[in-house]
Amino acid sequence: MAGEKKYLYGPVPSRRLGRSLGVDIVPFKVCTLDCIYCQLGRTTEKTIERKDYVDIEAVLAELKGGLAKGLQADFITISGSGEPTLNSRLGELIDGIKKITDIPVAILTSGTLLTERDVREGCAKADVVLPSLDAGDEQTFQKVNRPHKDISIEKLIDGLCAFRDEFSGQIWLEVFLVEGLNTDSEQIAKIKNAIERIRPDKVQLNTAVRPTADSGVKRMKAEKLQAIAATLGEKCEVVADFSPGRRSKLVESKVGDVLEPHFAIDHKMEALLSMLKRRPCSLNDICASLDINRNEVLKYIGHFQNQGIVGSEEKDGILFFKTLS
Repeated sequence: MAGEKKYLYGPVPSRRLGRSLGVDIVPFKVCTLDCIYCQLGRTTEKTIERKDYVDIEAVLAELKGGLAKGLQADFITISGSGEPTLNSRLGELIDGIKKITDIPVAILTSGTLLTERDVREGCAKADVVLPSLDAGDEQTFQKVNRPHKDISIEKLIDGLCAFRDEFSGQIWLEVFLVEGLNTDSEQIAKIKNAIERIRPDKVQLNTAVRPTADSGVKRMKAEKLQAIAATLGEKCEVVADFSPGRRSKLVESKVGDVLEPHFAIDHKMEALLSMLKRRPCSLNDICASLDINRNEVLKYIGHFQNQGIVGSEEKDGILFFKTLS
């Protein structure tokens, strides 16, 4: 599609970062982990090898062009389709971003490569780093995160501790809880011990509210999440989105609509596809992100569904849309 964003997506609404403009710098599902809860599906290449995966100059040019057109966001978030610290030019990218905008930079990362000094140095150029810790011991780490063979839970924690010692910015540690796997009192106690070693500025609890890589992943109830948050201390908050967004008659009646043949594929359709390539989105997500009404979104979705580009999946009564390839 002519003019489609290649490296940027959004801004998307984020409970953690407000309006977040995503920057994608690794190929789809190239990652150090293969988490059972990943909303993008199974990892296609599990690796710890850092490479120059994309043209950083092209990324910066696309960002500069978007900003010139009035693009606004609370954060420029380096995340996307895989583990961003696998890109060996991460630090150069952040330097380049800071030369063209004052919008703060965030990095969404598994934290698994922070044992490497050059990774820590690159991440330290950001304003906020949001790593993950979903287990308190190796057995649970293997079950939930399915890491590369050279990554262990102790290496992950050691890397996070080393980064904390060197980084003066904000660390917001996400803990993703899967009912029945990492939620018993013993596991929470081990996670709390690790958190005390890492010393993040915030701890943010999440659970599976979107479609996941493994179909049997169960989300936790909000009340239990709040109880665990209280156990983990005053820096802990729940960020999982439990807001209503249930499938409605409007979705069922409008999704199949076909756009008129003369309908111009505009920037909103391009932005929608860019979003759906990176994450499953509900109707409410799309409306909030693109600032357009439900009927307009549903016509776009219907058009893409009729072309076989976009499909849907239901999770806990909410319909999520995503690209099929």
